[in-house]
Amino acid sequence: GLWVSPDVFNKFKAGDGSFNKDITNEPRALLCLYNAAYLSIHGESELDEAISFARHHLESTSGNLEYPLSEQVKRNLEIPYARTLKRIDAPYYIAEYGQEQTCNPSVLELAKLNFNLLQCVHQRELKDFCRWGNDLYEEVELSYSRNRIVECYFWSYTVHYEQQYGHARIILAKVFVLTSMLDDTFDMHATLEEAEKLTEAIQRWDESAVFLLPEYLKKFYVRLMNTFIEIEHELKPDHKYRVAYCRKAIQTLCRSYQQESEWFHNSYIPSFENHLKCSLISSAIAMLSVVLLVGMGDEATREAFEWAIGCTDAVMAGSVVARLANDMTSFKNGKNKKDVASSVDSYINQYHVTGDVAFAVLDNMVEDAWKTTNQARFDRRAMLPLVERVARMTKSMVFTYHHKKDRYTFSRLNKDRVKQQFVDPIPL
Repeated sequence: GLWVSPDVFNKFKAGDGSFNKDITNEPRALLCLYNAAYLSIHGESELDEAISFARHHLESTSGNLEYPLSEQVKRNLEIPYARTLKRIDAPYYIAEYGQEQTCNPSVLELAKLNFNLLQCVHQRELKDFCRWGNDLYEEVELSYSRNRIVECYFWSYTVHYEQQYGHARIILAKVFVLTSMLDDTFDMHATLEEAEKLTEAIQRWDESAVFLLPEYLKKFYVRLMNTFIEIEHELKPDHKYRVAYCRKAIQTLCRSYQQESEWFHNSYIPSFENHLKCSLISSAIAMLSVVLLVGMGDEATREAFEWAIGCTDAVMAGSVVARLANDMTSFKNGKNKKDVASSVDSYINQYHVTGDVAFAVLDNMVEDAWKTTNQARFDRRAMLPLVERVARMTKSMVFTYHHKKDRYTFSRLNKDRVKQQFVDPIPL
């Protein structure tokens, strides 16, 4: 959380201000320059230059590098180190450390044991969570909804993998599942009238509002209410206020779903600006940024909940990354007949440009959002551990939509990674 002037990179520059070509002979240093530059904030154009310079030379030399540096360069050219999920990449770095000349066998063994022991915790937890999730799907009987129990746990795990955050991890995973069902209801099944009634019931947030709903949604609504009652009962007395923030965040999310439902049923394409006002909320990152705090300890203060519910800086930036990554992925792979117009559609419709032009603009917006996330680490230094949790969720979006592929909807694309994290221990 400490800002360092980009002037420190002047050591890599020649007299004319361009980057010194000598560094290209040191690929490890070049990789460090490349990764460090991705921690830039707004206005640090020198670091943008550093990224372009380092990327160009890393790409040109990558075929001549030896393992393990070759693999590290390959991975970081795909996703820069500053945007990776450290727990997800741990198996790679453990294997590569074993091939380093400076490898300490004791440290290597401890790293393997640490990963495997924590994996055992996650395995037991995931088994119980799958039982909860299967019971949920059987009870609510929403046959149109995607069954993504393991994927929802995996998503929560990317935010809270540490053993001491088991409670926070399970709360977040449960809300992921319920939100997925809610999203599928609005997107894939509900009529406009049914969507309006569901929105009204959630605004009331009382089991007595179940009479508003069509028969097929009543069990889901009751289970939604009961889940949050259970979560509240599990919290310490001085932490119970947190559920009210969750309720408010879900009510706001539901109103955004309702707005998108109206756009879809009226075949309406909003302006790009109006689209983002709604769809950044419907990305669910703002709501989940509140929920991820609920099961944490005393570090999650009222101030932290006010920050999260306010959807500013890192929370808003995460919403931008998630929404635009989702929309560009959907646009590239073709819309389904029940998909609402995406932000890409709105931009193309408003500015009369090609899809490639729209993608370039949105990609720049994503890069700006990352700079906002980096800035929040300095501006919110007192809440840095919580900002980092939100940043992890943002990083999970990079992984989920990498190469414009949806690893949540098409969960088979994530099968190997799930197996690596939850099934296969690292050989000792």
